[in-house]
Amino acid sequence: MKVLWKYYLREFFKIFGIVAFGLAMIFSILDLLDKIDELERGRLTVMNLGSYVFLNIPKYLYYLFPMMLLICGLFIISQASRYRELIAFKATGGKLRRLFLPFLILGIVFSLLGFIIGEVIVPDFAQRTLELKKEILKSGERVAFQKGALWMRGTNGSLVRIGGYIPQGKIIQNISIFTTGEDRVKQRIEAENAFWNEAGSWKLRNVAIYDMETGEIQYTPELLFPSLESPDFFGKVTRKPEEMGIGELYDYTQRLQSAGFSVTKLLVDLNSKISYPIANFFMLVLGVSLSVIGRAGGGLFAAGLGVAISFIYWFGYTLMLSMGYAGIIPPAVAPWFMPVIFGIVSFSLFRQIPE
Repeated sequence: MKVLWKYYLREFFKIFGIVAFGLAMIFSILDLLDKIDELERGRLTVMNLGSYVFLNIPKYLYYLFPMMLLICGLFIISQASRYRELIAFKATGGKLRRLFLPFLILGIVFSLLGFIIGEVIVPDFAQRTLELKKEILKSGERVAFQKGALWMRGTNGSLVRIGGYIPQGKIIQNISIFTTGEDRVKQRIEAENAFWNEAGSWKLRNVAIYDMETGEIQYTPELLFPSLESPDFFGKVTRKPEEMGIGELYDYTQRLQSAGFSVTKLLVDLNSKISYPIANFFMLVLGVSLSVIGRAGGGLFAAGLGVAISFIYWFGYTLMLSMGYAGIIPPAVAPWFMPVIFGIVSFSLFRQIPE
């Protein structure tokens, strides 16, 4: 039994490694080609182009895991079924479900791995990609993320801390502006939020101005601050929900919700952070079970079947997310609908594996 386990797992990892990383590399290169018009304005080298492709690989691996686990599971077990290996195994008194036990464990491992990649590696690599783009473009802006806040330099040299940016309304939240002198902070401006006005500058709301030299405090309902980049800039440097970890996305959602903004879309994204990696387990179980129950046929047919099933899953998953974004179905239900359906189907097929 252990010999068969090692054999099938070795074949699985051989194909999975080649196909998954190969596809992730291709998608990363395509992403580079899509951004090349923007990057070519800077100083491009072979090294930073290669770095850009490398830094995007984890993101595409994260998205490709469910499809590749399904296809590889279908391919390996269908090949074993085609060459009568499973029949020979059953003739010796072996139990197929016990033979496939390592694949169940492997599905759990890949679900945990997908969660780790989405929670730790993708956000970190997204930040490094942003820094690399700024290095290529040589734009000179200094931008950093710390504890969910964006730190940057204003066009007048002041240090600015931004708690959050809402692209839908071009709104900045929780702003702190530090005007520095030779060796100390001369003035600190605190504003609840800021709106981009028609004149092409930011209007701060509910402003408190602290004079650090005299200790005086002034309050004003509005204050124009033209020394801050346009909304287009923030759209480029702020992280998208898929590039945040669960903790960061949760804090961001809570800040917007406490400010009275709609967070339906963010709640859907937050739940999808958990539901998406779990699909790795269901897809692998489905691939193994379908190979035996459905007699998937040769390797190419099995791969084609895996692509077709993956398309159905992707279509249903994105449709449910869209309905969640629109508020048609609850945000906590939308990301879980397709994983639960596929989970029920995969376990039903696994129980039907003939012993």
